[in-house]
Amino acid sequence: MSDDGESTRSGLPDRQRETRIGMWVGGLALGYLLAAFIVPALLPPNTIPELSGRANAFDYASKDGGWGGAGNEPHPEGERMFHDQAAHGGKFAWTELDLFSAFVYGFGDLNCHQKHERSWFINGNQMPVCTRDIGIFAGLAVAGFLFSRRGVNRWTIRDSLLSVVPDDWVADFYLRDRRALLAFGGLFLFLVPVALDGGIQALTDYESNHLKRIVTGVPMGFAVGLLLSAMFAARPASFTGGPAQVRLPANARLVLFADDAESDSVPESASDDGTSEE
Repeated sequence: MSDDGESTRSGLPDRQRETRIGMWVGGLALGYLLAAFIVPALLPPNTIPELSGRANAFDYASKDGGWGGAGNEPHPEGERMFHDQAAHGGKFAWTELDLFSAFVYGFGDLNCHQKHERSWFINGNQMPVCTRDIGIFAGLAVAGFLFSRRGVNRWTIRDSLLSVVPDDWVADFYLRDRRALLAFGGLFLFLVPVALDGGIQALTDYESNHLKRIVTGVPMGFAVGLLLSAMFAARPASFTGGPAQVRLPANARLVLFADDAESDSVPESASDDGTSEE
């Protein structure tokens, strides 16, 4: 087993797998984030018009208004989704772009509303995702790279997630067995800013701005990135010695060792026949 300290925090010989997981999560998020800026900058000016669609659906895959072309169909102005595309630069289909640009805008089409008033424009082209998603991808990247440096496999998602925090900081929660509250309660707190900003915007006439969307998107992306990294990293099969091999802060254990269970049930002064010695 390695003696570098960091690699033994989980009870495993090394943390190479966790490093790779964090780098993949952070690298993919950062890669798309950079592409979201680079692609519209390199496309001819005014290639991407003002868009407005739905999340979790393709709205600009085709110009004919059929499958995947709902955004190009005529819609009245002022609706919560869609607009009169003809009045906002004309029809658009990302499937007509080069392969890489099509992927970047197709991914944005599927995952983002792509509302033009909530997005930045570069070189006269609307970016593939809104500014909220820019913040989310930035938070994802930070979380992934942090996990690559600090995260370890500690059998459960909960404990693997908390491994990015110095053990001394969470020792009291382990002593009180409140680590589930800390892990998932902490994730919830990271989601509160975007829930408030986006929720109030959806229910009232309040309209957020680019700065607020980015600032609230970053902690949400950070929480999602940590959770994804922990989900991939938590791997009980890596512990050939069973849960007793897992090292946790404050010397907490997932299960009692066999000798601990025996020592708790049989007093040290007890004789072989079960009677106490004076």
